[in-house]
Amino acid sequence: MNIQMIGIDHQLASVDYREIFSFTKNASIRAMEEIHKEEGVLGCVILSTCNRMELWVSGEDSKKLPLFEILCRVKGLDPLYSRDKFVARENEEAIRHLFYTTSGLNSMILCEDQILSQVKAALQNAREAFSTDPVLETLFRMAITGTKKVKSGMQMSTANLSAVEQAVSRMRENGFVFADRKCIVIGNGEMGKRAALALKAEGADVTVTVRQYRSGVVEIPVGCKRINYGDRYELIPQCDILVSATNSPNPTITYEKMRELTLPEHQILIDLAVPRDIEPEVKNIEGITLYDIDSFHVTQSEELAIQIRQAKQILEEHIEEFLNWYECRDLVPMVRQIGQIASEDVYWRMGKTVKSLALPEEEGNSLHKAVCNSSEKVIEKLLFTIRDEAGTDVFRKCLKALVTEG
Repeated sequence: MNIQMIGIDHQLASVDYREIFSFTKNASIRAMEEIHKEEGVLGCVILSTCNRMELWVSGEDSKKLPLFEILCRVKGLDPLYSRDKFVARENEEAIRHLFYTTSGLNSMILCEDQILSQVKAALQNAREAFSTDPVLETLFRMAITGTKKVKSGMQMSTANLSAVEQAVSRMRENGFVFADRKCIVIGNGEMGKRAALALKAEGADVTVTVRQYRSGVVEIPVGCKRINYGDRYELIPQCDILVSATNSPNPTITYEKMRELTLPEHQILIDLAVPRDIEPEVKNIEGITLYDIDSFHVTQSEELAIQIRQAKQILEEHIEEFLNWYECRDLVPMVRQIGQIASEDVYWRMGKTVKSLALPEEEGNSLHKAVCNSSEKVIEKLLFTIRDEAGTDVFRKCLKALVTEG
């Protein structure tokens, strides 16, 4: 096994450091295309979110890959750049980390739902870059499946919280009243929509920016107004709250522009993007309170701790399933061969019954296909049950015996 990853997250590095290594969708695709060409790399996936950046690689057996140096190269950074905030993981440790991360157990907002969508998107981006291989493809798919099992089987007490909802909750707890406050939300992706909906639910007067070239196709949350993105600075002086949550590589709010405006006595700015949308210097303008993605955390309750233990038990079962698949992946063609041989044998034994039906050729072919497909699935299930119950050594001996006998 040679699965490696290197990454940073909100627990290891501040947003200042994380944004240096963050990737937009298009940038991640270009980077994966480049990394996939590296000697010894069989597959790679980049996961880049507001709270983390991780490079995942499946490599040739026993080949240690210089992931940090590769990462610096694709980011155009000096390879001697400080790596003290990064953590490297390999094989089973890395596998367990991905399962726990996908389920939200490693998130700033514990058990939040958004990371599942982000992992799905990372896998899809890797597919677009043609940078996955069977190992990473299966690993990420099984992590997603395991997370769905966790989500469907239990209700995590903070599962529906996002960073913006946590921000709204904390501000409300501190006595802030949202009703009738004027708010502007920059960004109409998933996070922007959640921000608009959360503020609207509190009774705020919400306006969402829309890029002009997209104004005809963007869905605006019900009850919210819209303005062109280019007109945002005209509306900002009238707003009590500004939320920015885009995937833009460039700032949406600059210090120079903001200091030219006549702003209200108190204004709250919330930056939920990485790299950051709002230039940090903006916080030095009198009357402005600036929050970023690192400003909001969830305290773990005893109820949540119990739910997390239950979630880990479910995930461990799926981790074991992946490890079994990895150890026996070279036997999959043999399993399919046995299934095909057995299915044809089943159909042959049904010969007299099939002939007595006197089916037209097309229906006969359909019956043959259905019987063989069903038989193959049953045989494969039985064989993999042997693997799960008796172990891989016995499994290999059984397969070899069956192939020899066949």
